[in-house]
Amino acid sequence: MNKKITSTGIACRIWLLTSMLLTTGCTVYILLTGPASYIIFSGAVFLACTAGSFPACVVLIISLPAIRDKAINWQTKFFKLLLLQLLLTFMYGLLAALINISASVFSYHDRQFVFSLISVSAVLFTSSLISSVLLLKTIAGYFSSYQTAGFSFSAMFNSLFQYTSKNNTIMETFDQQQQPQFQTQPQLYVDSQSQSNKLFIKGIITGVLILLMLIPTIFINSIITEREQRQKEVVKEVSSKWATAQTVSGPYLVVPYNDTSVTGDGKTIIVKKQLILLANELDVNGKIFPEERPRSIYKVLLYKSYIKISGIFRPKWPVDINAGNIDLSNAKLCFGISDFKGIEEEISVNFNNQPFTFAPGLPINDLDEIGLSVAVSVTPEILAAGVPFDLQVKLKGSEQLHFMPLAANSKFNLTSTWPNPSFDGNSLPNERQVTEKGFTAKWNFNQANLPFGTVIRQGVVKTGNLPFGVSMVQPADQYNKTTRSVKYAILFIGLTFALFFIIEIMQRKPFHPVQYVLVGLALVIFYTLLLAMSEYLVFDHAYLIAATATVILISLYAKSHFSSWKTAAVFFSTLGLLYGFIFILIRLEDTALLVGSIGLFMVLALVMYASRKINWYGEKAQVNE
Repeated sequence: MNKKITSTGIACRIWLLTSMLLTTGCTVYILLTGPASYIIFSGAVFLACTAGSFPACVVLIISLPAIRDKAINWQTKFFKLLLLQLLLTFMYGLLAALINISASVFSYHDRQFVFSLISVSAVLFTSSLISSVLLLKTIAGYFSSYQTAGFSFSAMFNSLFQYTSKNNTIMETFDQQQQPQFQTQPQLYVDSQSQSNKLFIKGIITGVLILLMLIPTIFINSIITEREQRQKEVVKEVSSKWATAQTVSGPYLVVPYNDTSVTGDGKTIIVKKQLILLANELDVNGKIFPEERPRSIYKVLLYKSYIKISGIFRPKWPVDINAGNIDLSNAKLCFGISDFKGIEEEISVNFNNQPFTFAPGLPINDLDEIGLSVAVSVTPEILAAGVPFDLQVKLKGSEQLHFMPLAANSKFNLTSTWPNPSFDGNSLPNERQVTEKGFTAKWNFNQANLPFGTVIRQGVVKTGNLPFGVSMVQPADQYNKTTRSVKYAILFIGLTFALFFIIEIMQRKPFHPVQYVLVGLALVIFYTLLLAMSEYLVFDHAYLIAATATVILISLYAKSHFSSWKTAAVFFSTLGLLYGFIFILIRLEDTALLVGSIGLFMVLALVMYASRKINWYGEKAQVNE
């Protein structure tokens, strides 16, 4: 054993180097996301990292001698050290996730817990792994019986992941020059055990790499959110200049009413109030004409509408209202809308067979905040006989067209050429028909559906939950589909890495962890290609191009490593089927979970079938005496 190398020295070097790497990463992140002046906090970050990781250093000091004294070669000891570091970083990740729980107790989700656990563990383990690799020569000397001065770093590093050949000979440059420390077991058994340990450790490292490669998908999700937010800003900007979502209500009458009230000293006074008279019959027929307006690389969905409204006023006065105190000569006919910019033409109404033109402004805002009104004059006799009205409205807007059923009996009929409506609001259509050529929807309401009568006192009505109608939405745009595809990233990366792992074992051609990272980056870049191209092309075409490029790249890389076109064909067909399967899941909605679960079960069955003949413990695991 090298007397100059101690467990304390090894542990402290790993501890300090890991803290320096974490500090460097934090500093780079600060420079990228904040003002350059924040770099002064780097010293505090280093102190926090060293203080926080000191317990891990103590554990390493205690554990390193136990690992060194085991009767195994130095490579296996090194992997046991990595497993110890993985366990320690997992504990730190668990602690960070628990702190996150206590910090966000009222808005916490399981997904946040898993994200905190994986991200913190992955970052810490990556830093400690890099530190251990940089100190590999020193660690190898500590775990070995001889000095390492005569051995190159690359030779030791390459010997970590080499498998045994068919005659169970371990090809290790470093161990060939060592003298055996333990001869209590036959060499064949030791070699088989070493092979088994290496496969196990390699599997663990592959699993860790899968988790590490999920970290870039988090940044991709951020990019998708940023691009989607940019699209919403563009839509909002264009809609604000065109017209926003519209809610139409009325027409309804507002008439002055002289109510009586008794004061505290017993005097009766007259209080002027307003009454709201709703129509007894209301018939609304509307046609919606969608328009797509390009803005930069985005498309904004707008609409124009043509609405015909007709009905009749014939109120029935409640017993608590004195009809003689109603001033019908100063009545106003009101009509509510949400955005004045949507009015394309002057709105005129034929009320009691007389034409009137609406003007902006409402006498009261119980039913609407914004709207139009016009003064009309009727007599009690005419109103009792029934006052008909009709009007035509050309209204433009964006996103939504909603109505309020302000009548004792009302019918609404909407038609459009838009094939992807979303019926929302307080009520769904009684009848609807949606085809590729458009939709037709009908709503019917009666007095029993309303929370108030046709004669309403001022200040007592609430209509916040009454609007209903249709939303003109884009069907699952490219950002939603890209986000859904990113959710399957662990499936892409996990199955691809598993395929490489199985094939490298079967063909005995080790695949280096760096190569796994390169393949993982190719799988991750697929999503950026998909996002970028889907902003210019139809999503289906963008998916086909990005998936084809990724599959070809990985297949050619596999061919170059395994030197076999047959193996490359296996990767090409497997990845092609995987991308096709995910594309089907993205297109599905209601049955996506069912189809996905069945597909995953079949994939697992295929993986188990392909790995059934792998000798995980080496070719011969028995002791030959």
